[in-house]
Amino acid sequence: MVLSVVVTTTDAHRAIDAVWRIESARIIAGLTRIVRDVGLAEELAQDALVAALQQWPESGVPDNPGAWLMATAKHRAIDHFRRNTLLERKHQELGRELEAKQEMAVEDLHTAIDDEFGDDLLRLIFISCHPVLSTEARVALTLRLLGGLTTEEIARAFLAPEPTIAQRIVRAKRTLADERVPFEVPRRPELAARLSSVLEVIYLVFNEGYSATAGDDWMRPALCEEALRLCRILAELAPEEPEVHGLVALMEIQASRSRARTGASGEPILLLDQNRALWDQLLIRRGLAALERAEKLGGAPGPYALQAAVTACHARARLPQETDWPRIVTLYEELAQLTPSPIVELNRAVAVAMAYGPAAGLQIIDTLVSEPSLKAYHLLPSVRGDFLFKLGRLSEARAEFQRAASLTRNARERALLLDRARACSESQLNSGSR
Repeated sequence: MVLSVVVTTTDAHRAIDAVWRIESARIIAGLTRIVRDVGLAEELAQDALVAALQQWPESGVPDNPGAWLMATAKHRAIDHFRRNTLLERKHQELGRELEAKQEMAVEDLHTAIDDEFGDDLLRLIFISCHPVLSTEARVALTLRLLGGLTTEEIARAFLAPEPTIAQRIVRAKRTLADERVPFEVPRRPELAARLSSVLEVIYLVFNEGYSATAGDDWMRPALCEEALRLCRILAELAPEEPEVHGLVALMEIQASRSRARTGASGEPILLLDQNRALWDQLLIRRGLAALERAEKLGGAPGPYALQAAVTACHARARLPQETDWPRIVTLYEELAQLTPSPIVELNRAVAVAMAYGPAAGLQIIDTLVSEPSLKAYHLLPSVRGDFLFKLGRLSEARAEFQRAASLTRNARERALLLDRARACSESQLNSGSR
């Protein structure tokens, strides 16, 4: 009998966890529109979650668990209006009498919370990624409010102390309240900049999953999946924004390589060495369709659409030698004109080396060696080492790989770079023995 209760409780908790991941953003978004405070909205939604944890193990999981959580959160919001001064403050701001409007406001709340949530979800995305917050705060708040991740999960994903992440989230919500950030989709004059902030956060989350900056794992697939989920939602909520579809395309195609990017022991496998039969063709088709959608919306391609076009060149090549490297060089030249940066130049150098030889790539790389922003960037010496190795300058190549290994904080990547440094030494010994 005891065993039966434990199993039922475990199943209920699993169901609650799954439903919360799916429905929490919708609930928080709807509540934020009503209470105009994202921190309070999350508290009310958490109250509904606590109620589910208390009741579902005994009563069973409802037929429509998302609706149950929404209804419970709605009642919590109404109780809050009734027992606190929030409604009074709202009416004072509007110059209305509390007594005359209180019952009407409660009734309006019943109706408003059940409205179509798409617009609310879009507003929540924009407020979570508001430029008034630091980049780190935007990432943490987005994963918490829109991803439904716990503080512990976010901390584990980014290898950060849990109290640090908790403080980031608390400060972010307080900043949004103190700055009176409106819960709205930005108007056209500021939409481009605000949308850029949203896309930056989503791509930062994806990149941390795709190539982890630190730790023992080369990839963290859960972060890639979460970023893709958020961007797909955003694409449905903002269908006329080409850069949103460009980012979806970029991430879909990059994610298609996930199974081929690591070996049996978790070691990294670089792009040109990957077994392309392992690439996920469904994700590639989805990515190419998203890119086509972005292009059909017209206008000059943005940075994400251009990067997606680069990944499309790789996706269309059945073999590495079939890659259209001259086309990739052209795309990086366009990207450099649109968003000039040393990182873009580094990527352009790789494409030039593949299209026209390592000496041509090295010429570009050597102009970046003194760039202050790349001083601690491990990929600069890594790429330079690769070019030097191909040119037969093995001692210099070994030094570059060793330097790159000393700069990276990812254990898997460090091992790969040290292997390449050893390969330089072995090649020197072999050439010397002949």
